[in-house]
Amino acid sequence: MSPFVTHSPGETVMSTGSTVLFIHGLWLHADSWQPWIDLFREAGYDPAAPGWPGDPETVEEARANPEAIADHGIDDIVAHYAKIIGGLDAPPILVGHSFGGMIAQKLLGQDLAAAAIAIDAAQIKGVLPLPLSALRSTLPVFKNPTNKHKAVSLTPEQFRYAFGNAIPEEESLELFTRWAIPAPGKPLFEAAAANFDPHSPAKVNTANEMRGPLLLISGGRDHTVPETVTRATLKQYRHSDAVTDLIDFPDRAHSLTIDHGWREVADTCLSWLHRNGL
Repeated sequence: MSPFVTHSPGETVMSTGSTVLFIHGLWLHADSWQPWIDLFREAGYDPAAPGWPGDPETVEEARANPEAIADHGIDDIVAHYAKIIGGLDAPPILVGHSFGGMIAQKLLGQDLAAAAIAIDAAQIKGVLPLPLSALRSTLPVFKNPTNKHKAVSLTPEQFRYAFGNAIPEEESLELFTRWAIPAPGKPLFEAAAANFDPHSPAKVNTANEMRGPLLLISGGRDHTVPETVTRATLKQYRHSDAVTDLIDFPDRAHSLTIDHGWREVADTCLSWLHRNGL
């Protein structure tokens, strides 16, 4: 098997035992992981951040062509990353943010990853808390049922509430201008209906005893995925003896992977990987 796998035009993922795949969430472009990629490469890993199916290569292209992103659901995204992983020589480490954190958990539960780190992960099936701040953060999608099959953009003010509420307004606007892209509404509709659908794509094999280690990270000021959601997610793993840890950053919000404090979160992830022999 070739030691490289192509995951989008002009890009390759090095296939080694220390491959790390970063998975973005809604409303952020994959390139927003670049500081993490640089740091993990310096630490000896082979990192890459392949985008979701339909993601254009640049922020500008994504904004200009939202229809390319539209109507991709959770199963589509999982299958996309599973195909990338299938071209590697060994299961990678996954680091996902928001819906990327849910995707990372699903792939880990399917034994397709060596370990996973889920940062402010979208709620999986079985998680019941639905805080008002989470509803307000996702209102731009849910206010119109037809958005299930469309791509939806945030305004700077909506991004400020959903992502940048714990950082200065100027920084929130800068991050929005640099990284924000339209996002498919379908994953949010699927997650919202998860507890009423026995075959929900948001279901994760949380009882898997043989899976690799999992780290859940929460932001105490996160409006989009409040800490109560992450703690409820942790409880879903109570029937598995596999390593499942939780680390909370009390003063951080949903922008914690891209704002001025990203390095503290990234260093914490690296330390956790080292402690688990990864």
